[in-house]
Amino acid sequence: MTTITRQDLNFGQVVADILCEFLEVAIHLILYVREVYPSGIFQKRKKYNVPVQMSCHPELNQYIQDTLHCVKPLIEKNDAEKVVVVIMDKEHHPVERFVFEISQPPLLSISSDTLLSHVEQLLRAFILKISVCDAVLNNNPPGCSFAVLVHTRDAATRNMEKVQVIKDFPWIVADEQEVHMQEPRLIPLKTMTSDLVKMQLYVEERAQKT
Repeated sequence: MTTITRQDLNFGQVVADILCEFLEVAIHLILYVREVYPSGIFQKRKKYNVPVQMSCHPELNQYIQDTLHCVKPLIEKNDAEKVVVVIMDKEHHPVERFVFEISQPPLLSISSDTLLSHVEQLLRAFILKISVCDAVLNNNPPGCSFAVLVHTRDAATRNMEKVQVIKDFPWIVADEQEVHMQEPRLIPLKTMTSDLVKMQLYVEERAQKT
């Protein structure tokens, strides 16, 4: 078994590539399953060897891609603690928060060439859980919207305003009402632990949605 540090083979970049690709699929699927957008704008695709629903709406797709493009350097440097998909009602109050908690080990132990294949199997399990999460969640009110929030470690927060990855797509501090929900119901969906990354997904659901 070989143990390498995060700097070797640009470990952070490998993790960031894998996670951002996964998060893109996960966000599309959450928007479909939770009916934030009409089902007609989604098409069935295959990812991680399972069917998923991906949006065909150019502006929506661009927003998701731009967001993840900005998130990627944070994951690469292990500065992102959480990526959160917030679904909000017409008054912009959160009704659900899909929270992806991310952490990376300081050392990577490579024992076989099947490491990436193993991670893909774990991510497939997340996608399958998201696909059926409506069974444990209450219906959302009509007219919902969404936003993607990133919780960073303290040192990263101080530097974020200086870094603008995409022109005219700056980081802004999240509105307090998007971040907090009063006495939410917590629904754990999935946890994974691998040599590349540890991730936990849970949903915070507002008790009264209407």
